[in-house]
Amino acid sequence: MAEIKSNAASVEFRGVTKIYGRSKVPAVNDISLHIEAGKLVTLLGPSGCGKTTTLRMIAGLEMATSGQILIGGADVTRLPATDRDVSMVFQSYALFPHMTVDENVRYGLRFSGFPKKEVIERARAGLELVGLSGYGDRLPSQLSGGQQQRVAVARALVLEPQVLLFDEPLSNLDAKLRRHVREEIRDIQQKLGLTVVYVTHDQEEALAVSDRIIVMNNAVIAQDGTPRDLYDAPANAFVADFIGEANIFPCTIESIENGVASVRLGALTISLPGRGGSTPGPAKLAVRPGRIVLHPAGAADTLPGTIQKATYVGSHLEFMIETEFGEAFVTAPDVDAPFKAGQTVGLGFPPRGPVLIGN
Repeated sequence: MAEIKSNAASVEFRGVTKIYGRSKVPAVNDISLHIEAGKLVTLLGPSGCGKTTTLRMIAGLEMATSGQILIGGADVTRLPATDRDVSMVFQSYALFPHMTVDENVRYGLRFSGFPKKEVIERARAGLELVGLSGYGDRLPSQLSGGQQQRVAVARALVLEPQVLLFDEPLSNLDAKLRRHVREEIRDIQQKLGLTVVYVTHDQEEALAVSDRIIVMNNAVIAQDGTPRDLYDAPANAFVADFIGEANIFPCTIESIENGVASVRLGALTISLPGRGGSTPGPAKLAVRPGRIVLHPAGAADTLPGTIQKATYVGSHLEFMIETEFGEAFVTAPDVDAPFKAGQTVGLGFPPRGPVLIGN
């Protein structure tokens, strides 16, 4: 029986810009990136940031206005989609409703010059890989949303593309099913060693599936790094607030010595790792809601605040707290914590709490 194999290839953008029609505003503005073969890299950002345009330029569905696009080291900048060894899984699944599951999976193979026997075997192997053996005779309408998504993945995989593209693949699924399907996609990618470029606006989804995340904002790359890099060490306020929630506090860098910054936050002085380019003067701190510890009012080395709202959400408590720097959002794992609305508390910042995000 045929097996699905990986032909994974790298993807590279060199100073790529995309401008639509007569518009002078770039949808993608002079971006350069390199995606290693066999890795899953997510393009993440808000609507209109340029992530889907970037994906479509890899696919050849949009042509770059300037710059170079390489797949597997070969320049494909001017090649149409039909001449690129790339498959795409669309947000809408794009299954043919009048065709069976098996016919949908075979569709692309029929035009690729494979013998009929190999087409049948590859389709069978693709359905087995996504856990849908025995579903070949069903119509898409007889499947759940998650099953339809897996058919779309199988249809793309059987072509053994150099690069597999996903455009918001889970947005039509409910939360529980999204978690299940994203794990399946990640398992298949790792099992086959596929090069995957994945577009989403869902931060949790990006953190869960990615080897690397490229955060885009206003047509440029805001930061490129591993999920942990972006979560623990955001480059700026936009990334800090977009990758999970973050409290952004104004602060002052009083001095930097041997890579350690002395930072003043209100009446507090905190020692933090200095970031590249940081200099003494006004700056900002990003602090994750779960990395602020609440203490009784007046506790040493804390920032005073008043709880405006306390909410029980099952696994943890959520607090909105008014401070001298505005409202802070804090989460606490102890659901029996004694803090209540109207109470004055102290906000403590453990060593791995605040992150200096520059001047």
